[in-house]
Amino acid sequence: MEKIFVNELKNHIDEEITFGGFVDAIRDKKWVMFVILKDHTGRVQMTIEKSEEQNQKLLDIMSNVTKDSTIKIKAKVVSNDAVKLGGIELIPEYIEVTSKAEELPFDYNNLEGVNLDTRLDYRWLDIRNDKNMMIHLVSSEMVRYMREYLYNNGFTEIHTPKIIGAASESGSEVFEVKYFDRSAYLAQSPQFYKQMALAAGLDKVFEVAPCFRAENSNTSRHATEFTSFDLEFAYIKDYHDVMNLEAEMITYALTKLNESMGERIKEVLDIDIVVPKLPFPEMKLKDIYKELEERYDYKIDDSLKNDLTTEAERLVYKLAKDKFDSEFMFVVDFPAEKRAFYHMRDEEGRLQGFDLIWRGTEITTGAQREHRYEEIVKNAKEKGLGDDVKFYLDFFKYGCPPHGGFAIGVDRLTMLLLDVPSVKETQFIFRGPTRLNP
Repeated sequence: MEKIFVNELKNHIDEEITFGGFVDAIRDKKWVMFVILKDHTGRVQMTIEKSEEQNQKLLDIMSNVTKDSTIKIKAKVVSNDAVKLGGIELIPEYIEVTSKAEELPFDYNNLEGVNLDTRLDYRWLDIRNDKNMMIHLVSSEMVRYMREYLYNNGFTEIHTPKIIGAASESGSEVFEVKYFDRSAYLAQSPQFYKQMALAAGLDKVFEVAPCFRAENSNTSRHATEFTSFDLEFAYIKDYHDVMNLEAEMITYALTKLNESMGERIKEVLDIDIVVPKLPFPEMKLKDIYKELEERYDYKIDDSLKNDLTTEAERLVYKLAKDKFDSEFMFVVDFPAEKRAFYHMRDEEGRLQGFDLIWRGTEITTGAQREHRYEEIVKNAKEKGLGDDVKFYLDFFKYGCPPHGGFAIGVDRLTMLLLDVPSVKETQFIFRGPTRLNP
C-alpha cells in the first residue's frame, strides 16, 4: 500500500487510511491520550479518547510504547481547528507496534552539549533532529534543481568508474586499493572521463557521484570522500561560457529552492534563501589583492599572491557585497603553474579558468580545457606526467571539440547555503582522516 506522508494528510480528510511513523511524544492525560507521530515531512496528532470502551485495547498497546518506536495505524483523518499541528488529528481503530525503541544515548531534540563525534557515531539518530533532517532535504532539492537545469539545457547524465588503473591526477593524494593481482586507485574526480565523453561526441555531460581525496586535511570544508556535481560541455567560445552557465544554473536552482522550500527553511532553520542576480561579478586575481589592500588593509607578501589565501577568500565575500552587492565573485587570471595541466592557457601563458567564491569560500575551480593534442602533451610533460596519463592523452588524438567545465562539492555548497559550521554536518555519513565508521 502506498505510504501516506504527514504533509499529504490534508488531502484525506474524513477518509480511513493506513499510516506509519515514529512516535515523537506521548501525552497521557486523565480523559485522553495524545500521541504525536512524525515522518520526514512533519508531525501529526493521534487522539485516543479514554471514555470510549473500544479504545481500551489501543490504550493498552500505547502504554507500553516508548518514544521513537515505530507504529502502523488504521485511522480516520479528521479536521479539528483546535489541534495546533496543522488542524488535523488521526482517530485510530487499529494500532500495530512495528518496532520498539530502546533508551536513546542522547536527546536528538536537544543537541546542546552533545559532542559532534558522538552525534556522528549515532548519525541515524542525529538526523532525526528537525534541523539536521532539513539540511539533507534541502541538499537533495538543490541537487534536483541543478540537475533539472542541465536536463532542460540538453545535458546527458553519465556514470564513470570510481576504481581506476592509474593515479592520474596526483599520486600522493589518491587512495590505493588492491585490485586482484595489481594496484588500483579510487578516483579523485570524473574529470578525465567527462572529457572522454566529449571526445566521443556526447557534447554536454554531467555526473553526481562520490570522489575520493587522500588528503590529511582536518578543516571544516574538507572530507576524504565527498559528493561532486561535475559537468563538461563542448563547442564553447571561451571559459566565460562556462562561467555563464554555472551562474545561470546556481541562480535557477536557488530560485526554485526558494519557491518550493523557502518558507519551510525559514521556519525550521531561520534562514532566508538569497536568490542572486545575474550576471555574477568578475575580477582578476591581481585586482582582487589590490582592492583588498586598499579597502581592508589586507597585505601579504607578493609571493603568496599567485592564489587566493583562506583569508583572501573570506574578504572576497565582503568585497563582492560592498562593490557589487553580490554574494558571488568569479576570480580569473590565475597563473597557469598553479593549475592542472589540462587547463587551457592563452598565447601569453595565462590560465583560461576561474574560481567561484561564495560567502567567503571557493566552491568551484573551472576552466576551458586544452583540447589540442600537441598542446596537452606539452603541458603534461611540463608537469612531469608520463605513462600515468597516456590513456587520457589518447582521447585527443582523433579529434575533440573545444570544451570546458567545472565541479561543485555538494556538501560544501549545502554548508554555505544553510550556514552550517562543517561538512561533517551536511554529509549524510562523513568520511575524514580519523573517521571510517559508521
